Amino acid sequence: MNSLFKDACTSSVADGPSLHEIQQTAKRLDGLIVETPVWRWQSGIVEQVLKPSTRVWLKLELFQHTGSFKLRGAMNCVASLDAPALRQGVAAASAGNHAIAVAYAAHSVGTHARLAMPRHASPVRIAACKAHAAEVHLTDTVHEAFALARRWVDEEGRTMVHPFDGPQIAQGTATVGLELMRQVPQLDAVVVPVGGGGLIGGIAAAVKQINPDCVVLGVEPFGADAMYRSFHAGHTQTLERVATIADSLGAPYTLPYSFSLCRRYVDAIVRVSDDELARAMHWLFRDMKLVAEPAAAAATAALFGPLKAQLDGMRVGLLVCGTNIDAPRFAEHVERGAALNSEPQMA
Repeated sequence: MNSLFKDACTSSVADGPSLHEIQQTAKRLDGLIVETPVWRWQSGIVEQVLKPSTRVWLKLELFQHTGSFKLRGAMNCVASLDAPALRQGVAAASAGNHAIAVAYAAHSVGTHARLAMPRHASPVRIAACKAHAAEVHLTDTVHEAFALARRWVDEEGRTMVHPFDGPQIAQGTATVGLELMRQVPQLDAVVVPVGGGGLIGGIAAAVKQINPDCVVLGVEPFGADAMYRSFHAGHTQTLERVATIADSLGAPYTLPYSFSLCRRYVDAIVRVSDDELARAMHWLFRDMKLVAEPAAAAATAALFGPLKAQLDGMRVGLLVCGTNIDAPRFAEHVERGAALNSEPQMA
């Protein structure tokens, strides 16, 4: 797999959370989040196309409170605010999963959340935010959502709860890796969906400190590949536009902290198409009976796509990161995937 890996980065690298800090974060979040289960995938596409020696486990973070991993970082941030900050409230920009997590976390500690969300966000996600007493403002683009949230911070003194960047976010997401390495010891590889890099950066920090030999691989859609481009450029990148069915992975840029954390601990980033995401959604639904949103199918798409040759025959952990999608849109994507999977070349 060496040809797939990044070059070593030797400067401007975030230290990231230590294993002790990750363990302390897990204790702090105990009772506030769910320790999500792991399930071995042994049927369907796994037995049809992979070597018998390949073992695949799904880390089912879609069973987390709020339906995604995002609560780990958001709760870690919000629960640490002092009394004056709690009185001022929090702000966030998100296409949905992070917004829901911030709304839930803010409501749970008795503060107010103001959220900027793009208009294309799923109605289910918008409704979930409002159900947790958050104030939601819709914008035309993701870029406008981030600008609006920053304005609330400047003008109202709110605390920004960033969707993917910063030490507290990384400490929270790292608890996913801590759990996974305890639940499935001696993994050869862990595959993680990538938006802005907060999830994979935290997970990779935990995994590599527990088992440096375990490969950590990230997956982005072609239409939202800021981290892939950043890896190849050697510095943070901004996308002119985001175009993918995996709106939860639609971060329009990378930022220094999460990028440097990924450069230190993540071995490679690969990309998948929207067709591959739809196919993976169909397999997860057909074989594992999971309602996975497109982003949550990214690791599966990579296993059966660009990573198949490298990972076949290995012990692999796949992150299934979220399930916040409305029924009509889920059905549309799964039907698309079923049609693609029935084509002759997929037989």
